[in-house]
Amino acid sequence: MKHLRYVCLLLIFVVLAGSVTPVHAQDYRFQVPEESAVVTINTDGSISIDYSITFNNDSGAHAIDVVDIGMPNSDYVLKSITASVDGYQLSRITKSDYVDPGISVYLDNREIPAGGTGTLAVHVGTVNNVIYPATQTESESYASFVFSPNWFDSQYCYGDTNLQVTLLLPAGLQSAETRYYTPEGGWPGPDEPESKIMEDGKIFFTWVSDQANAYTEYKFGTSFPARVLAENAIVTSPYTGPGTSSTSSSGSDGISFDTSAICPFIFCLGFIGFFILIIYSATVGAQKRKMQYLPPKISMEGHGIKRGLTAVEAGILMEQPMDKIMTMILFGLLKKNAAEVVTKEPLAVKAADPLPADLYGYETDFLSAFTSTSSSEKRKLLQKMMVNLIRSVGEKMKGFSKKETVAFYQDIMKRAWEQVEQAATPEVKGQVYEDVMDWTMLDNDYEKRTTQTFSGPVFIPTPSWWWRYEPSYPRTVSAAPVSTAGSSTSSGSGGRVSLPSLPGSAFAASVVGSVQNFSTNVLGNLTSFTSGVTNVTNPPPPPSTYRSSGGGGGSSCACACACAGCACACAGGGR
Repeated sequence: MKHLRYVCLLLIFVVLAGSVTPVHAQDYRFQVPEESAVVTINTDGSISIDYSITFNNDSGAHAIDVVDIGMPNSDYVLKSITASVDGYQLSRITKSDYVDPGISVYLDNREIPAGGTGTLAVHVGTVNNVIYPATQTESESYASFVFSPNWFDSQYCYGDTNLQVTLLLPAGLQSAETRYYTPEGGWPGPDEPESKIMEDGKIFFTWVSDQANAYTEYKFGTSFPARVLAENAIVTSPYTGPGTSSTSSSGSDGISFDTSAICPFIFCLGFIGFFILIIYSATVGAQKRKMQYLPPKISMEGHGIKRGLTAVEAGILMEQPMDKIMTMILFGLLKKNAAEVVTKEPLAVKAADPLPADLYGYETDFLSAFTSTSSSEKRKLLQKMMVNLIRSVGEKMKGFSKKETVAFYQDIMKRAWEQVEQAATPEVKGQVYEDVMDWTMLDNDYEKRTTQTFSGPVFIPTPSWWWRYEPSYPRTVSAAPVSTAGSSTSSGSGGRVSLPSLPGSAFAASVVGSVQNFSTNVLGNLTSFTSGVTNVTNPPPPPSTYRSSGGGGGSSCACACACAGCACACAGGGR
């Protein structure tokens, strides 16, 4: 009877444990706003993986204290793996009992509580035996590599993810001989990746989409001449995925859960045993990157100078701040009598009717954006205009040298300033500045130089289009030109417009303040606005920047395999 009592107590404990665990399991619920995965292919046939993960834990959800991360195969070097949470180094990383193959990263006292947000960074230094022979016909032997970044069960993870996946190839390759594979898994972004040749000669492919999610398995691949790899670096035996000897169940998204491993843990410990985590955080230094919006292909050097760019297009090539680019476009339209500022706070722009016939595409897009009465919609249209403008400059720069072209337009800017500063009289100085104003704005110190150039007791003729920029400025219309002391004559809509001269300092202050006015009243947060463009046009930085600060990050499931008949079978989930 005594033994029977113990048995009954044990059975009660097991029943209670089994009854409460599902309730806790349902508490795991989070969003993954961003994910970054950078894979470096090494010449010895191994790869290094950098993940950077930002996730938002739901209010009322269970705290995240352990993260199980899937590995491409079992040939990873555990000692090569480092991890951190919000910059705090983690010391306990072990082989996972729940994801095979995979690791467990213990967050210890840095767990992410319910309602909290955290960034997990993980650097996997070495994973071997992941490069396979390519199946396509080439003039020489090619190697292939396919990678699937981490994903989670949709039962626990929801929402959109800004996903960036970069494959960095070994040095010694030419861009013309590298290949990429069309992404699989319903990838919502462009099939064609952004690519760039870095200073050390390495080429990388980057796919980016802010419409991806963290619960779908996407696959990305590349192939390249095998000559850049060491002997025996390519795996010649048939690819076999992670072991499948354990009983498993699969979700609708294709993720496998090892129930034979999870169940004993649940029944023995009697409380929560698994939650899942994932994906991104902008790279170390990503905040700075948000202002760098050029597509990498513009930086792929050609030969010679691309002439014929407008000042605005040259500004794009120089990566001038977007609020300055917008102001240059606005001034260009005002000078063409194609638009008029109705109010400055908030900034409202009215297009001329009819429009001049010589407008550029980005100018008509600019005017179209200002027809919207919604501030958020206006910003979206302006972001779209910038994306199109950047891509247009990229197309024009194909085959030309960016370095030589930038130097060419910097010389134009320098000579424009010289013309203004060397003008003999204030009247000539004002007229010259009006003619070359757009080129002078390409100067990084244009605010300072403009202020200095027109300082002191100097009066300059009012630009002929000034009334279109200053709504409160007087406009006197007459049938014939009017000329009076201290005034200049210009043409406006409906007849002649007589405008007085301006103090040089007031003119300079208005011009210099125009950029800030545009940013404040239209774009809002400049970094946020530019980031919306960067997410489309500019890939993440080279992966070395991730590793230098302790690695990137990652979570859950990943795989690498042969591109022919690839079966990226990974166990998802974990704790």
